[in-house]
Amino acid sequence: MRARFHCGTFGKNGAGKSTLLHLINGFIAPKAGEISVNGYTPMDRKPDYLADAYMVPEEFSFPNVSIEVYTSAYSPLFPRFDREKLDNILQEFDLQPKNQLNKLSHGQRKKFLIAFALASNSRLLLLDEPTNGLDIPSKSQFRKILVSSITDEQLVIISTHQVKDIDSVIDKVIIMDNGKIAYDKSVNEITETISFETLPSLEDENDILYSEPSPMGYRVIRQADSFTDTPMDLELLFNYITNQ
Repeated sequence: MRARFHCGTFGKNGAGKSTLLHLINGFIAPKAGEISVNGYTPMDRKPDYLADAYMVPEEFSFPNVSIEVYTSAYSPLFPRFDREKLDNILQEFDLQPKNQLNKLSHGQRKKFLIAFALASNSRLLLLDEPTNGLDIPSKSQFRKILVSSITDEQLVIISTHQVKDIDSVIDKVIIMDNGKIAYDKSVNEITETISFETLPSLEDENDILYSEPSPMGYRVIRQADSFTDTPMDLELLFNYITNQ
């Protein structure tokens, strides 16, 4: 695993994003082929593998206990669990150890689950739609906390269809379509080969790969040149790939 690698996995509903994460975490078995992660077969559910992989699912439930009780019961399963990190993230999210999990809102429970996942220090973190249920300020908090909490030995795979929620925190883009990987490139590869621009019109423009109308004219993707350095527009890239 490379240092501080955040991989964003995107796709329409039903494209296979969540299924991929469930396969990696060993929740389900592949119908064909094999999966190997760091020498482990996830479906074998070996304790050493499970202690080093943590998944935040889109749908979840908690027992009727407090954050403190839940943490005391489950943190020993993760050898590198950092209680101080958990307490700091809980404070950022305005949560208290005495809070009863089943009395929190869905968004608050999601924030606790994200905090627990990050505090586990598992080398493999799988986040399925982590920003669903979070309000706008909480999404901003999530991005800041994610970037500051990941260590140099962790790999984070985020599955979402909310592309704008995580476009600033990923290093690699995977786009899935109909259960297959349709696109797989690093952010550096993307910005070195294509540019993202807004043009007043498309007249006399012959090198446009993809365009969409916008209030300012057209958002476009074109081949990059040595003089072009534009920030990635992940939503536009997603539409380009899935409409080809």
